[in-house]
Amino acid sequence: MRPAGFGNFLLLASSLLFAGLSAVPQSFSPSLRSGPGAACRLSRAESERRCRAPGQPPGGALCHGRGRCDCGICICHVSEPGVYFGPLCECHEWMCETYDGSTCAGHGACDCGKCRCDGGWSGDACQYPKTCDLTKKQSNQMCKNSQDIICSNAGTCHCGRCKCDNSDGNGLVYGKFCECDDRECIDDETEEICGGHGKCYCGNCYCQAGWHGDKCEFQCDITPWESKRRCTSPDGRVCSNRGICVCGECSCHDVDPTGDWGDIHGDTCECDERDCKAVYDRYSDDFCSGHGQCNCGRCDCKVGWYGKKCEHPRSCPLSAEESIKKCQGSSALPCSGRGKCECGECTCYPPGGSRVYGKTCECDDRRCEDLDGVVCGGHGTCSCGRCVCGRGWFGKLCQHPRKCNLTEEQSRSLCESADGVLCSGKGSCHCGKCICSAEEWYISGEFCDCDDRDCDKHDGLICTGNGICSCGNCECWDGWNGNACEIWLGTEYP
Repeated sequence: MRPAGFGNFLLLASSLLFAGLSAVPQSFSPSLRSGPGAACRLSRAESERRCRAPGQPPGGALCHGRGRCDCGICICHVSEPGVYFGPLCECHEWMCETYDGSTCAGHGACDCGKCRCDGGWSGDACQYPKTCDLTKKQSNQMCKNSQDIICSNAGTCHCGRCKCDNSDGNGLVYGKFCECDDRECIDDETEEICGGHGKCYCGNCYCQAGWHGDKCEFQCDITPWESKRRCTSPDGRVCSNRGICVCGECSCHDVDPTGDWGDIHGDTCECDERDCKAVYDRYSDDFCSGHGQCNCGRCDCKVGWYGKKCEHPRSCPLSAEESIKKCQGSSALPCSGRGKCECGECTCYPPGGSRVYGKTCECDDRRCEDLDGVVCGGHGTCSCGRCVCGRGWFGKLCQHPRKCNLTEEQSRSLCESADGVLCSGKGSCHCGKCICSAEEWYISGEFCDCDDRDCDKHDGLICTGNGICSCGNCECWDGWNGNACEIWLGTEYP
């Protein structure tokens, strides 16, 4: 037995279900195709009718001319992410204009990429009130930028809000105070924004990889990876996080325009002179508490002082002259230029290392290494900075074999420089390798074509004794930097 009224309930439910289905838009139908890849169930005319905007006559543009019609459904063309969207590709752009961080200034709704303003408001971002209860003085005060300039002299003030000058309608002047002027990004020659090789944000060009310049007008002749490698500091950071990398060269953020170097410098912006000041004052010259020299952000204290900023006096029974004389020994420089002299005793660089040693740091086993770090060519042992070669080998780095399997002609052909001269006329040839003249100590290179006097000096020493002169350029050992390897970047002094 069915309860009374059950038949009426079924009739009512069936009616509601039919009414609900009839209210679903035609374009929503999930059964326009019987299966993936199957033919469309709609006729061509019906399919196109569904893809045409209401009111459009037969033959009118499908999907607003911004897409293709596929079985009554618009597939919008996407040349950039999210440019066209909507059931009929009727919408252009996703986002609406913002003002002071709020979409449509909080006084409207975003509809298909355009602001629909509430009553009493107007403007692209609904930022302008139609009626104003502010005085002119109050309004102008609200329109001043951080320099107290009304609308940055690039617009007019309307009820406390700036209306930027865009008479040509290109919208290149914008911002809450009209502070952004993208006309600054237009290249004078090509008349393109950032030369067509970057994006402009608030008057500044941000260039694509491989391009640089204020308006991205210069192309870099090295790859982005090589550029980044050249700009990477010893600690692995690009320009030490203190500058920007432009085509393999760091442009450091100089926060103090009064100095010759500024505060931040170095090939990879690794040096920060502010680290040498006890209390940083951009207009003060009080580096290292007045008791030392600042080298790349690290204090080299004078005799009798110590500490990170040379702030602590050190008691020593020796006078400064006696201390230095004791540290010199037979060398011309205290600690042979390879260490720090304190109260007549040398601390060799790097502290705790084993390759530089001796009472006056006179032994430097790094001198036994070639540019690849091989000791004595792998054919000898190093003793106090000099190679003792094994049997069958000779040379400063034991690089020459005593026996040779080459003919005289073969050997000479390998020793000829680009101009056809044997060892550049400054050495002799042995087994295909040049042995440069010992009388001219400064001659070096594969073909004796380099002059080590071209390398930078510091304290009278080539490469300050902290690197190898490689054909006019100093190749610094670990922990040292600078054109003459005069800057210590290693661990803290003990």
